[in-house]
Amino acid sequence: MASPARRRMDGALGVAMSRLMDEFLLLRVWDASQLEGRHGLHAAAERLLSVSIGPGGSGVCLAFPTGGSTSTGELSVNTTGELRASSTSLSSWPDVLGVFVDGEFSEDLDLICPASLPVLHEIALRVIRAGYTNELLQTFAKAPCDVVDRFLSILQLDWPFFAANRVDFEDAEWWTADDMVKRWTLATKLVGKALVVMQRQLQAQKCGAFDSFKDDYFMAIAKQAILVLLKFADGFTSTRSPEKLIYVLELYETLSNSAPSLLPLFTGHHAELISRQVPLVLAKLARASRAAAGGLVAMIRTGCSQQAASEALGVGVHPLARHAMACVELLAPHRSTMDLILANGGGAPDGGAEGVTSFGSLVSELVAGLERNLEEKYAGGSPWRHLFLANNVGFVLSRAADAGVASLLGDEWVARRRSRLEQHAVCYVRASWGPVVACLETAAVGGGKPARALAKFNAAFEKAHAGNVCSEVPDPALRAALRKAVSEMVVPAYSAFLQKHPRLGKSVRCTADDLAESLSELFEGDASDVKKS
Repeated sequence: MASPARRRMDGALGVAMSRLMDEFLLLRVWDASQLEGRHGLHAAAERLLSVSIGPGGSGVCLAFPTGGSTSTGELSVNTTGELRASSTSLSSWPDVLGVFVDGEFSEDLDLICPASLPVLHEIALRVIRAGYTNELLQTFAKAPCDVVDRFLSILQLDWPFFAANRVDFEDAEWWTADDMVKRWTLATKLVGKALVVMQRQLQAQKCGAFDSFKDDYFMAIAKQAILVLLKFADGFTSTRSPEKLIYVLELYETLSNSAPSLLPLFTGHHAELISRQVPLVLAKLARASRAAAGGLVAMIRTGCSQQAASEALGVGVHPLARHAMACVELLAPHRSTMDLILANGGGAPDGGAEGVTSFGSLVSELVAGLERNLEEKYAGGSPWRHLFLANNVGFVLSRAADAGVASLLGDEWVARRRSRLEQHAVCYVRASWGPVVACLETAAVGGGKPARALAKFNAAFEKAHAGNVCSEVPDPALRAALRKAVSEMVVPAYSAFLQKHPRLGKSVRCTADDLAESLSELFEGDASDVKKS
């Protein structure tokens, strides 16, 4: 049993070592002043984020925006611009960030305070002599690092709350999530590159007695930084919302791309911990991506108002079609990641879509679900249905080509939809304008008076023209093809009728050329009203 004197001595030594540990935590080993001075990195990062996100999150977002309730599947998209991905990419960021994010940290960045080195030696020497090595190793976990902290501050988190709680971003609004993901992506890239330089510079220093602690000291700092980033990413792994799929993919890609440079920083039990945690978070992000992709397919299959499309939206491109193809465009740059994630999912686990094992099969399912949805909502065989479906099939083909996925889906996929587009166009022309031309044929077939047949034709033509001139066909090529088809059906028949009955006189209200000119106004939508006014 230790004597009182020995106990007093041990107590005094413990107090002294405790104070020494406090002194160590107050020691400024890392110097982040150059990041704010000559390079202005942190300020540049905040300027970038404020521009790309906008005050209160008003910038263009990466999400799949929808209005209404996802549970009911109702969508309300007002502008095509709402469905575009952010044009801000790392390649367009300010040069001061590009050097660090896309390249390497400059070697002339001195991240270590030289004055701290002799102090580290003295602290290590006293700790070793006192036999408090384990206590110093434990203290490393709380060691501050101005360089890493400066980059982590980009996340703008409530650190005490974040450290003490599991954070779940499932209920985050899309503009908040957009801000979070951009900040996390930037912070992860910067922290990863900074740690590589910090390790290299620390190893190059002669710290005397502290040399034997350098590896553990650095790995403790690096581990804490990476665990913060992993915990942040883990907050998105519980999401199943299709609107947040793009965020989860961004997180997955950034972490996957950063892992090869982060894992070699560690050895021993630190390496074992990080080597377990990084793949675990990646697996959870992949699972969330598959579930969100399955939810996206389900939403497109059913995500249309129960009101008939003809009553609600006319014959133009349905908002659901715009939404579906905007999602495809947003996902297209991530096709390699989607292929990897979906292929490893086995087809339909975790709420994923059955049979979806690649990006191509995902797009195929989205389009197939969209087509079935729109065909069911616009039932019947009216000419307006055919014009509506022609518009939407044409839109899908055009946007698939723009997104570079048409070639991915194959020539047969494209050919089937081109054939379907042509069939709808032919059916529309026959159903809408065939009865108009039939009025002229009654004079020959039924022996009716030509003047009466012409009057009947004029009335039918005016009615058809009035109903079609305000119908919108947004695609110029489809609009031109439909006008040509209508004109080829109506104008020659009208011209032949006039030639066959030259004595109609005043009953003839317009020439064949006038008729052709009138047909050239079809399918302008609201623009036709502007032309007339």
